Amino acid sequence: MRIAIAVEEGFVSSHFGRCSHFLIVDIDEKGNIIKQELVENPGHTNHQPGVVPRFLQNMGVNCIIAGGMGPRALMILESSGIQPILGVTGKVEEVLSAYLKGTLKGGGSLCEHPHGHFCEHH
Repeated sequence: MRIAIAVEEGFVSSHFGRCSHFLIVDIDEKGNIIKQELVENPGHTNHQPGVVPRFLQNMGVNCIIAGGMGPRALMILESSGIQPILGVTGKVEEVLSAYLKGTLKGGGSLCEHPHGHFCEHH
């Protein structure tokens, strides 16, 4: 299993596509962390639709954790078989720990778009 957490300054980013980095975490079948890698978000400075979902798909990610994301990214991820967990806030380490324990709770998308595009809130 490979998960990605949208990261901004050590916290889960409220906006999936505009986070500075993703923490990519490989987890074995027993729920143990095998490897962690912080990678730069290719969409951080060049926010074009579909770039980030395809990047994560190419990295073999099965699950993405973020505060929120727009409907196009959500559609691309889900059609690629990547499970989004949205509505998540907090320190990355605490969120990862909750995920591993099976206690992470998601909710509605938290992203806000002052830059003028639509965001779906569940």
